[in-house]
Amino acid sequence: MIRNVQSFALETEQPSPESSALEQFYSPEQIAQMWNLSVDTVRRLFEQESGVLAIERPRVYGKRRYRTLRIPESVARRVYHRLSLKGRPTC
Repeated sequence: MIRNVQSFALETEQPSPESSALEQFYSPEQIAQMWNLSVDTVRRLFEQESGVLAIERPRVYGKRRYRTLRIPESVARRVYHRLSLKGRPTC
């Protein structure tokens, strides 16, 4: 199920390790659709982000890399919050 952008409230909650395996995970395609961004932009945003599951097979000479990203909801919230604060004036 794809949620609206509004479901990513500007919170900075950190899930416990026990609950992180059970939280909602999103593909880059789902985040791209929710945030109205390209899939490539979402991949660049989350590629080095802590907490993102990156599943890839070993690179074979002459073949391209295959990588699957799964983004936990808590990480998506954290990035959304960080990006929404950029460009805002500080008092």
